[in-house]
Amino acid sequence: MGPANKSQTSPDTFSLMGIPGLEHLHVWIGIPFCSMYVVAVVGNVTILAVVRTERSLHKPMFLFLCMLSITDLVLSTSTLPRMLCLFWLGAQDIAFDACLTQMFFIHSFTAMESGFFLSMAIDRYVAICHPLRHTTILTHTRIAKMGASVVLWGVVFFSPHPILLRQLPYCRTRIIAHTYCEFMDVVKLACVDTGPTKRYSLSVASVIGSCDGLFIVVSYVLILRAVFRLPSREASLKALGTCGSHVCVILVFYSTAVFTFLTHRFGHNVAPQIHIFIANIYLLVPPFLNPIVYGIRTKKIRDHVLSSLMVKVA
Repeated sequence: MGPANKSQTSPDTFSLMGIPGLEHLHVWIGIPFCSMYVVAVVGNVTILAVVRTERSLHKPMFLFLCMLSITDLVLSTSTLPRMLCLFWLGAQDIAFDACLTQMFFIHSFTAMESGFFLSMAIDRYVAICHPLRHTTILTHTRIAKMGASVVLWGVVFFSPHPILLRQLPYCRTRIIAHTYCEFMDVVKLACVDTGPTKRYSLSVASVIGSCDGLFIVVSYVLILRAVFRLPSREASLKALGTCGSHVCVILVFYSTAVFTFLTHRFGHNVAPQIHIFIANIYLLVPPFLNPIVYGIRTKKIRDHVLSSLMVKVA
């Protein structure tokens, strides 16, 4: 009786299905996914290296960008390598503990990504609306506290996820109809009522997402109001260009996040392929886009990279 209960409560492995109905295209789908991962790793590592070596970049905007880059590296690395093993090697089995660990990293670092977007929006608000007080308001100590708060926020709210799932008995199929260990898909495999567990997860995700999103919107409304009051048209366009790149990345992140959330809550008629594909975009595209948008469009980072390349070529 004891061993049977242990087996029922804690399965040894789960089996990832990938994208149902598109199994024959897994090899080809893996190619763009792998390309995005390589760009994400190279781009984010480059940003970290440039900011670390160039002391003139030790400013709030670039320090927050480094925090975002670290988050992107962890988020993409926790999903992509395992996903590519599934697509290219057919490695469907994932250990129960590894599944819970992957789930924790995905959810907690996604929350951190949202928090760092908010931190960067606050930085842009202070830089544009209170330029003379920018460095006195966002000191290194205050930046460190903001970063620590974002990390703590993600860890505290999503640590219960793997703990809750470990307590559930699993007496149904071990097959997860997804490309990674997604909380809601794992919950479906339990053979008890999981209503409270689902409500907790959806409530946490909605509270974090809506709070961060609301404050980001407020920040950019105040920024736009300040920008349009600038006397110089050139200064206004420059400020809008800086904020525009931020807004594009944020829109991609939050639009896919909202779609994924609504699909779990209401979208029972949405095709599984669409839901899983959007969920993958939600995790893969922001780490891919962030170094491109923030790195290439930030003149100081772009100039430093180009000058380093010129030195190596010479």
